[in-house]
Amino acid sequence: MPHPAPYTLLIQHAAQVLTLAGGPTDRPLAGPALSAWTIIERGYVACVGDKIVAVGPMDELDLSHIGPETRLVDATGCVVMPGLVECHTHLVFGGNRAHEFERKLRGESYLDILASGGGILSTVRATRAASEEELLANALHHLDGFRRYGVTTVEAKSGYGLDRDTELRLVRVARQAGRQQPVRVVPTFLGAHVVPPEFKEAGPQAYVDFILREVLSDLKGEAAFVDIFCEQGAFPLEVARYYLEQAHHMGFGLKIHAEQLHDLGGCEMAAALGAVSVDHCDYLTPAGAACIAQHTQGQTVAVLLPLVPLFLRQAQYAPGRDFIEKGLPVALSTDFNPGSCPSKNLWLALSVACLKMGFTPKEAVAAATLNAAWAIGHQHDCGSLTPGKRADVLVLNVGSVAEIPYWLGENPVRDVIIGGE
Repeated sequence: MPHPAPYTLLIQHAAQVLTLAGGPTDRPLAGPALSAWTIIERGYVACVGDKIVAVGPMDELDLSHIGPETRLVDATGCVVMPGLVECHTHLVFGGNRAHEFERKLRGESYLDILASGGGILSTVRATRAASEEELLANALHHLDGFRRYGVTTVEAKSGYGLDRDTELRLVRVARQAGRQQPVRVVPTFLGAHVVPPEFKEAGPQAYVDFILREVLSDLKGEAAFVDIFCEQGAFPLEVARYYLEQAHHMGFGLKIHAEQLHDLGGCEMAAALGAVSVDHCDYLTPAGAACIAQHTQGQTVAVLLPLVPLFLRQAQYAPGRDFIEKGLPVALSTDFNPGSCPSKNLWLALSVACLKMGFTPKEAVAAATLNAAWAIGHQHDCGSLTPGKRADVLVLNVGSVAEIPYWLGENPVRDVIIGGE
């Protein structure tokens, strides 16, 4: 018999291994399955190269796989879990909006600031003015911050160019940033973020026609998904529907920012078109959630962003508990961006999801790992500690899953392993 290949990395003696395995593999976790995945008490995770090859309890560890080259990581007293998956960020942008933070504190609303030429449009001005080198340096800085929080895969939306050249540059920078450091970057095209000043007279329909005609053909192979902000002050429902239908015909996966500030029906519309995710959902009703779950057979993920209403000082949070009970798969993300969530702390988002959206600790962990991977089409290579997946593994300075959202705002990460390194 040939001798088995020795492990290159063995993380052992973990107090708990949060596998995220044991549920259905053909769809995201929903309903009771969101918290029914397997936790191994006193366990190990073994890797060969950049892949996970074995996960189990310590008393089943095959010592014949340990060789002189095996790197041993002692996780005594620690939780071991998959790397976090950030499924909704606006990674690449110029400048910041600290000056508008003070306006918010004086009582101006998000839509008021946008209507006065601030908000997204102020970041557009700063982003258009920034060089490609500056944008790349900023993106690499933010990815380093994400990695420190244990995020090993990041979705990166464009959307702060709103013209052909800058939008293509933002996708290019996101891809380049992914190549220059270990965190995986998944670009999404959000050219339809708001209507740019150049199209103010012509209107939303003329702008999406321009994107479809002039921009999307150059994005084939560069971004897997297109996204649109369906909201008052951004794109109305029928324009969003037309744009997503056309993008779908061109071969793109679909996403939508919807039901953030009003219930306009964007989530249900995008889900009916086969969107991989519907994002924000603060005003999505439980009945609407049930419809989406039923019509998509649980394939469309609702990406909830609890730090956004917190930072915008809004009372309305997505009714996560209701969504879970209606069978709608849910994911959690920060929505890292300069306007409505300048935070990369996904652990804080998990805590706020428990406090304000009715999640349990196990549900919150699943929503920021496996379901977040489903929300960006990467469920096959990240999000759970499953043999064959990329070896993205965290060792946390906590002893149980219940402690993860309990330590409010703290970063529990001790070790971050990406691709076995």
